[in-house]
Order: sequence, then C-alpha cells, then structure tokens
Amino acid sequence: MSTLLLGMMSPGEIVSIDNHNNVHTSGLPLKPVPQDLQHFQDCSIANIRATNLTFLKTAHPLLVSEFVGRRNRLAHALVEDGLDAFIVEPGYTFSYYANITQQQWEVWEPEERPFLMVVQSAAAGTEPNVTFLVPSFEEERARLLGMPFEHRIEAITYEEHWNPYSTLLESPPFAATIASGRRPKIMVDEEMRDFISRGLSDNGFDVVGLGGTVEQVRQTKSEAEIGILRAVNTGTVEAVRAMRECLTPGLAEDEVMLVLDNTLRTTGLDPFFDIVLFDEDASNPHGGTDGAKNLEAETMVLIDVGAHLFGYSSDICRSFFPPFFKKPESAEQYEALGGSTHHKLDVWDIVFEAQTASLAVLHENSSAAAVDIAARTVIETAGYGDAFTHRVGHGIGIKAHESQYLHKGNVNATLKAGMTFTSEPGIYLVDKFGVRHEDVLLVRESSLPELLTGRRAKSAWEP
Repeated sequence: MSTLLLGMMSPGEIVSIDNHNNVHTSGLPLKPVPQDLQHFQDCSIANIRATNLTFLKTAHPLLVSEFVGRRNRLAHALVEDGLDAFIVEPGYTFSYYANITQQQWEVWEPEERPFLMVVQSAAAGTEPNVTFLVPSFEEERARLLGMPFEHRIEAITYEEHWNPYSTLLESPPFAATIASGRRPKIMVDEEMRDFISRGLSDNGFDVVGLGGTVEQVRQTKSEAEIGILRAVNTGTVEAVRAMRECLTPGLAEDEVMLVLDNTLRTTGLDPFFDIVLFDEDASNPHGGTDGAKNLEAETMVLIDVGAHLFGYSSDICRSFFPPFFKKPESAEQYEALGGSTHHKLDVWDIVFEAQTASLAVLHENSSAAAVDIAARTVIETAGYGDAFTHRVGHGIGIKAHESQYLHKGNVNATLKAGMTFTSEPGIYLVDKFGVRHEDVLLVRESSLPELLTGRRAKSAWEP
C-alpha cells in the first residue's frame, strides 16, 4: 500500500523514522535573522537538537487505507443520519477525506467552477460510491492529483455552458432517488461556499448543514492521527522550552517570535502562527501591539504558537519568566520578590488550577459546557471571573480550531473517546499582564484525558 501525506505539506518538510527508531529530518528553510540574533538562534536550535527530536517518533505519513476508512465511516454515518450523500469542495474537509486542499486544486484563487466530491451513503460492510463533479477540461487534472483511492476515480463532467448542479442531479449517483420522486437529501460542511449551496438547493437537492453522526467522523481521531498530533504538539512545546533557555535581556517580542519559528522549522515543524507577548501586551489574549516591547527580568512572557506536521496542527501556550530571572531557592528569597511578581505568581497558580479542574471533566459523555464551567468556576472563585474573557478550549486536528467548542453555552455537545481538545484558561489584567496555559488532550473512555503535549507546565520557571 502506498503512503500519502495529508494536508498542506511544505516542500522541505521531511520527517522519517529508520529501522532503529531514530528520527531523521532535513528541516525546513530558515528565515534570515539579523547578525545580533544569530547567537540567540544558534543556542535555541542547539537546545532543540539536543532532544534528538524523539517527540517525532509517533508521527508517520498516512496510508491510503486511512483515507478509505474515513470515507467508509462517513458513508455509514450518512445512513445513520438519514442522508443520501455528503458533498464537499476543496478545503480542510476535502483534505481529510481525499488529501487535497483548496490551494492544491486552485493555485491562483478560489474560482467559480464547482469541483465537488460526492460520497454516497452505504450500509456497514458495503463500499461507498464516491464520485467527483468536475469541469470537462479539468477531468484529467483531477485524476493527476493522485488522490488516495485504491481504484480509478469516477468523474461526472460538465461543459462550460451547462448547469453543473442539474448535471449532478441527473447523474447516475442520484438516478434511483430521482426516479422514486424524492429530492436527494445531502449534507454540506461549513466550508462550502454559499453560491454552491444555493446552486444545489435551487436545482433539486435538499441541502442541510454539517451535524450529527457525520460531523463526529472527523472529530474522532484514529491512532495515526493521534500519533501526529502528539508529535507536533509535544514538539512545539519543546521548541518553546529550548528557546526560553536562550533568552537575554532587551530582546523584543518580534525577535523572540522569529527565533522560535526558526527553531520549529529546524525540527521539520512548519509554524503558521506565533504570538509572543510581554507583560501588559498579554492582557489582550491575542495581542495586537507592535511587537517591540523589550524583555526584562521580571517580565511575564506569554507565547501562543502553532505549527503543522503532515497537515496536522499544534496549538499550545506557555506563560513564564525568563531564565535570567532566577527562581527563589528559599522562603526568604521568595518573600523578597516584589509585589507585582507575587501577583503574577498567584495568577499563574490560579490559571493552572483552573486547567487542572477542566481536565477532571474532560472525559467521555461529559458536555462541552461542563469543561468550560469547571475552569471558569476556579477563576471566578479567585475573584478574576471578568478577566477570563474567552472559552476554555476547542477541538483540534487538521485545523487548529475544530468543533466541538468548549464554552459554557455548548450544553448539548457530548464528548466522545477519541476526540482531541485544547484546554486553555487564562486571566488577563489590563495594563498589567496576562497568563494562559494551553495543552492538547485526548478524551479517553474511562479515565482522565491523555496529554498530547508531553507534560504540563510545572511553574513560571518550568514551562
């Protein structure tokens, strides 16, 4: 069986494991840094390489059989939800089921000609019918994409002057439904553009939005997916730790971000967002300042960063003091700390306790709302309820933010084993500082969630 990489891979991203379980990666090209940052970057990269990149050992390219299994589960879910088909255009969901992103299909910009994958419902034990609606002149290009199928793909083609939606309705996949006098009931996801959804609805399809058992197919991760998520999230945390040890006074937020991103690239992880905030800049959870604030001894650093590996996302956050601000070794040294530092440490502990409370509720059959409420209650009890300004977490997979969403209003969403989530409570004090702890977790059947970020933070000096 051939192997295929899922998602938005960069040309230089190569990660492999040899027969002796050693990790090999050529890394990704680094962004240039000014000469005065070179020592900082060299230190950070040396630190991450000293880990031998063992965190990558759980990540492997996905087999064709992984995608076949996904489409089979989707077809069975369609039966359970009383649907005839699931229709999707290139994007994250298309990538999940057929390994093609929107950028890979439309390298210039999203265009007006529909290219749709149609997965029909099928009973368990029956292979689903999968077809592609594609412009006639693009049929061969669609076949050349090398999508993960065991057989030649089936295509329904249309000419430029045809109505693509009526062409699809009159095609073999829906012939029996139309002959019975019924409109085919199809599901589309949140990425489907409005003009395509309307085109389908206006031309004989009964269109419904994503939900039910179908939505749970992507929410529930396979062992292969879990292995990649564990690698990319643990590796991202390790990169933050490696970089932290090299911090020096006077560095600017943007300079730290640049070196952290290159540290990730060295490991083969491809950063796609990086938020570095010092003290009062972190009182806005996602920043928005100019990145020019400089690092001082008692600065509370907040870093929220994500990277991709084999198309899967990391999304972690750590809050900490720089290494040149030494941790007190005695009660006397602790008492000698300034009042603002004591305040930061108290808030750090409250946020950590809130995250701990959320983990106790992050189990099968819990509600998404319960996880948020558990963390929020800790923060409210400590007197900082108004300073916790966002939900406690979200699903994560090929997108950094996926359903289900862990907020106190999501009372009808039930967690299932195999789902993966972030837990990221925070406290943000305007004109002072912000603290957030974020880890990625796997829901298990009958136990506490499994950590996919290696280990949690231990203190403001051990992120």
